[in-house]
Amino acid sequence: MKYGKLVLAVLSGMAIMAVVSTVRAQQPKLSALDYFEIEQLMYRYGQAIDTCSNNGYDYADLYTPDGTFTDNFTEEGFKKGGLVRAKGREALARAAGGGTLGCKDVGWKDWSHLMLNPVITATAGGGATGRVYAVAIGEKGPRDVQRFGGYQDVYVKTAAGWRIQSRTHVRAKAWSNPLLQSPDLN
Repeated sequence: MKYGKLVLAVLSGMAIMAVVSTVRAQQPKLSALDYFEIEQLMYRYGQAIDTCSNNGYDYADLYTPDGTFTDNFTEEGFKKGGLVRAKGREALARAAGGGTLGCKDVGWKDWSHLMLNPVITATAGGGATGRVYAVAIGEKGPRDVQRFGGYQDVYVKTAAGWRIQSRTHVRAKAWSNPLLQSPDLN
């Protein structure tokens, strides 16, 4: 009887391991190179928006041709539950201060945008989602550091590599446990 329970326990353990193995095999996966390329996309975002390089088109080209930037950070955007500020290459170049705006009056010209603590998750169909904290240096002077919420992204792999399909600027505490959220969600 003693050995019967042991055999049953071993067989039960093996069955559980087989189920876990099957579930893991069915979960979407990204390669190490995919993670690296998506992180590079996040980091290039800060460089492109800070420099208005290629008249804002380097920023726009981080997105898919129909990519969107949504504001759920400002009072207006937050009250509306998200407000699409730019869709498509031309609008995205203007969102970076370029395109028809010519990089002449970029509101963050003395800033450095930093993307911190990226979290990337594979999705069914070979895509990915991500979120990253947005921190800016320089808004009120060279030593000023401020958190500006974060970004929630949807990424797709295109012939040109990974691109942002949609990026939503959110208030940082929106990701937190409701018990940890401050009244202004920032």
